[in-house]
Amino acid sequence: MVRALYPGSFDPVTNGHLDVLKRASSLFDEVLVAVAQNDSKSALFSTEERIRLIQQSTQDLPNIRITSFQGLLVDFARKQDARAIIRGLRAISDFEYEFQMALMNRSLEPKLETLFLMPSEEYTYLSSRLVKEVSRLGGDISRFVPHCVVAALKERNAQTGLTP
Repeated sequence: MVRALYPGSFDPVTNGHLDVLKRASSLFDEVLVAVAQNDSKSALFSTEERIRLIQQSTQDLPNIRITSFQGLLVDFARKQDARAIIRGLRAISDFEYEFQMALMNRSLEPKLETLFLMPSEEYTYLSSRLVKEVSRLGGDISRFVPHCVVAALKERNAQTGLTP
C-alpha cells in the first residue's frame, strides 16, 4: 500500500483543499489528511472541529483517513509509513515557501518525496484566510467551501460577534 500525507491547518477546509485531495486520492492507495496542531497559530476552529468538517466533506472518498499531528512532519510521516507528502500550489507565490519546505523535508528524510498538485483554475485564488474574511464580512462563501463549513462559519461568526 502506498500512502501519502496531505498536511495542513485546514482552518477551514476549502473546495481548493478538497480538489487537491481528490486528485491525490486517485494517485495513492491511501491519503492521510494530517491536520496540524500548531500552538503558535490562533485557529478559528479547534483541531477536532477541523477534523469533523473534513470528515463530513470527504465521505465520498473511501481511501481517505483524517487525523492530527504535532511536531515535525517527517517524524509523523515515518510513523505512518507514508512515502509522499502532497502539497497544493495555487500560484507562483506559493512555490518559494513550498520548495524550501520540500528540500528541508528531503534533507531530514531522503525517502520521503513531496508532490505538488495544482487545484482547478477556479480555486487558484482561494485560501482559508480569504474565506474567513469574506464570511466575517457577511459575503457569500457557498461557492468556496462545503455546506458544512458555510454553516460552521456562520455559527462561529455569530458566537464571536464577528459579523457586520
